[in-house]
Amino acid sequence: MYIYGQSITGDILMISEKYRILPGPEGFVPVTAALMGVVLPDEGGAFVEGGIIPENDALGMIAEKLASAKRPAVCPGPLLMWQWNGGAGPKAAAVRELAAACGAKIYPMPDYRAKSPRINPEIEISVNHPNITIQHNGIDVCVFVGVHSHYANFALRMIRAGTGCYTICLSDYAASDEAMISLRDVDAAKIGAITAKVKSISKGGV
Repeated sequence: MYIYGQSITGDILMISEKYRILPGPEGFVPVTAALMGVVLPDEGGAFVEGGIIPENDALGMIAEKLASAKRPAVCPGPLLMWQWNGGAGPKAAAVRELAAACGAKIYPMPDYRAKSPRINPEIEISVNHPNITIQHNGIDVCVFVGVHSHYANFALRMIRAGTGCYTICLSDYAASDEAMISLRDVDAAKIGAITAKVKSISKGGV
């Protein structure tokens, strides 16, 4: 079985091996994962580097990545920060606990309007130039949470294009096919499960 995609120049590609979503730098503008034939998971599954695995296995992988990261970061977006529904508050509290457990800095994405070059990469991440914040702070593992899917996918592609950062997306609804690992239907309980696993790893558990 072959997977068909389209290159940056418009040429049709035929690939005999499954396309994997891995840390870059992959190039100026990497081909979208969807064009390369990857599919998103149904309920109970998770997206990992272009494939689908059971959600619980992915929770452990996320915890391991965060626990072993040298400079992890959490990037909350408007769906988390604007408290647009009743679940946003508990989820925000869970995200803060996760960041504290793995020693991650928090770089909010509070405003999607273009601000370049006024963005301060010391304190925030912008979907317009997310790679600048990643590179400036030496972030090796980054978690997106509460970001609208179309903005998240664009930002994740830019990070994959120009950095070696390992990206994780905790999605409200469908998973993101541009992150290395992505969960769907994420709520405070799932974030809490990741935090518990991070704490267990830090204490020498499994």
